Amino acid sequence: MHTALLVLADGTVLKGRGLGAAGSAVGEVCFNTSMTGYQEIMTDPSYAGQIINFTFPHIGNTGANGEDIETITPAARGCILSADITQPSNWRAAQHFDAWLKSYNLPGLAGIDTRKLTRRIRDGGAPNGVLVHNPEGIFDIPALVAEAKAWPGLDGMDLAKDVSCRQTFNWDESTWALGRGYGHQSAPAYRIVAIDYGAKRNILRCLAAAGCAVTVVPATATTADVLRHRPDGVFLSNGPGDPAATGEYAVPVIRELIAQGLPVFGICLGHQMLALALGGKTEKMARGHRGANHPVKDLTTGKVEITSQNHGFQVMPESLPSNVRVTHQSLFDGSVEGLELTGKPVFSVQYHPEASPGPQDSHYLFHRFVEKIAQHKAGA
Repeated sequence: MHTALLVLADGTVLKGRGLGAAGSAVGEVCFNTSMTGYQEIMTDPSYAGQIINFTFPHIGNTGANGEDIETITPAARGCILSADITQPSNWRAAQHFDAWLKSYNLPGLAGIDTRKLTRRIRDGGAPNGVLVHNPEGIFDIPALVAEAKAWPGLDGMDLAKDVSCRQTFNWDESTWALGRGYGHQSAPAYRIVAIDYGAKRNILRCLAAAGCAVTVVPATATTADVLRHRPDGVFLSNGPGDPAATGEYAVPVIRELIAQGLPVFGICLGHQMLALALGGKTEKMARGHRGANHPVKDLTTGKVEITSQNHGFQVMPESLPSNVRVTHQSLFDGSVEGLELTGKPVFSVQYHPEASPGPQDSHYLFHRFVEKIAQHKAGA
């Protein structure tokens, strides 16, 4: 008996076995090619409004724990797996992944051809769908198709407000190390204000590890809200949804902060909104970039980095003004992966240098941000 379905807006029905919580979730169906880090992926706020189809078949086999999360409340709406979750086999496992999904009321589906679904998304774009888990195996398929069709999609949707913090807080936890766990920054050299559009914890940890005292403010913070903390630099975080929608209130603030002469560093959604603030445009991608194996070329050094990515919108290079230089480029499709404002300590990348999950090729970007802050303070 099938106990879970994925029903797409075009009427396609994929049948399998339910896992996680009983219930249903509607959203955009995307795929992720990472081989590790499923907890970090499921708790990445950038996945708000999305159902994640994992291409790697052994999701859940290392269990779950209380450390490998990027936010307290997951924003992803559900997950799709090829194989059933096995008993955990890892010394850090504190919980079965199925129990972890239930604890967050996240439904899941196993037993379908995830590679076939991935090819469908690759060729036709990310569809809207409903994932439903019913242990009784009873489903109203016409109603589910109608629900999938009625969902408006991510284009034009501001989701940053949903996942952002509600009030300002300070952050001093730094990166994890074997035998120590997470560290703490007790002697910061610089003050950073991070605008939280859906920030991952490990980004904040990397900023702290680079020598920064981090103050996190909500996505709707005003220029005055940021400047009252007397920051040495401003960080624009990752996040979900359409950058143009979030930019309605965020872009004017970013422009005013740039006008103050402060060093600015953006990641993912922060990168896209920085481009908007500088006069560029963004558009939704057909399938997006999601995984821990994306090659990106640094156009300044010629070096190729293997990067972790999660985004469904992109900056249009032809829209960028002459004083904005593209610094990084995807070797998959040539899309913009980084930019900088000529003559100013303002830069951003589309990918995720915090490596959670993913390779650590791009950790240098946090130190580059700190170097720009040091140079700015020395010249001030």
